[in-house]
Amino acid sequence: MGNNDLGDFLRARRAGLTPDEVGLPVEFGAGRRVAGLRRGEVARLAGVSAEY
Repeated sequence: MGNNDLGDFLRARRAGLTPDEVGLPVEFGAGRRVAGLRRGEVARLAGVSAEY
């Protein structure tokens, strides 16, 4: 495994999902500059705080 393979894998998985696909509420009027889940949304799904 290369030096950053895990990070590349996680970023690719996160970019391929939308909040609607994983059952999270979509914030009305909140445009996204980048496709995929935000850090806080991933943390919520994992059951940890975004700061952790």
